[in-house]
Amino acid sequence: MTEHQRSASDARRSLRDLFQHVKYEHLVAGVSGGVSATLALHPLDVIKVRLQAHDGANADPHKSYNGLRHAFKSIVSESGWKGLYQGAVPNIWGAGLAWGLYFFGFNILKDYIKGDKRTTLSAKEYLTVGMLTGIGTLTVTNPIWVSKTRLIVQTESSNLAVKSTQYNGMLDTLYKTWKQEGLKGLYKGYLPGLFGVSHGALQFMAYEELKKLRSSYFGTPIDKKLSSVEYIIMAALSKIFASGTTYPYQVVRTRLQDQYNIGRYNGAIDVVKKTWRFEGPLGFYKGLFPNLLRVTPACCITFVVYENVLSFLQNKNK
Repeated sequence: MTEHQRSASDARRSLRDLFQHVKYEHLVAGVSGGVSATLALHPLDVIKVRLQAHDGANADPHKSYNGLRHAFKSIVSESGWKGLYQGAVPNIWGAGLAWGLYFFGFNILKDYIKGDKRTTLSAKEYLTVGMLTGIGTLTVTNPIWVSKTRLIVQTESSNLAVKSTQYNGMLDTLYKTWKQEGLKGLYKGYLPGLFGVSHGALQFMAYEELKKLRSSYFGTPIDKKLSSVEYIIMAALSKIFASGTTYPYQVVRTRLQDQYNIGRYNGAIDVVKKTWRFEGPLGFYKGLFPNLLRVTPACCITFVVYENVLSFLQNKNK
């Protein structure tokens, strides 16, 4: 056998080994968790995005909110209660797809590296797996997040309607963005999104490390099914840790994706410079409180639903 044939054989064997760890249960459970959390907490996401999108250089009162309570009242006043569910469709699609793909890919790579299920990965390995999975997931879902952002920041105010294209739903947003801005428009915010991949990686690393600590402390198998309360505690702690560490990139990405900011920024670096100039370091943390108020319970719902749906599917297939 030649060197080329040996390399081809090793590649096929490696691919077979990888596919042995493909389990649809993680995809279904992840989608279930992401959709459940999004349906329950989308209004807080609307408020967070609106707060992130307003920058210190824009004096338009329709985009200026003095905190969570004022944003809530303003949105309801402008658009009614339906305003709190602007962008819900792409958010449900995006969250369901993102969580499903993330859990799916993360567990494939994790099990492939582990080989023996009785072993666990190191924190560095969990972080690496999370980064690789996050890059793949972001590449697939970024156009959906652009659509979500543009629908959320869109207002019914007539004076703003003349400034920018108005969108009628997710598909209309994707079509008009593609038509007017091309592929580049659908991938606005992708660069800061790549930095944000560290968010998911840090969260999953922390979640797995907490599970390892629990397993080590009580002397139980690492894959033992835990109570919903335990999953909630681990999910909340890992999410708060990841959110506090990586939040600024979300502000940068939102401002790049906002259609009202077209022409205002020349890339992510320009957003960073202008945010610092007009708002200082606190500008990078706009919307953090409603974000934590939303993502912490959202993460808990996602992980609890995921773990329980996964357990149900795995027991059903035994």
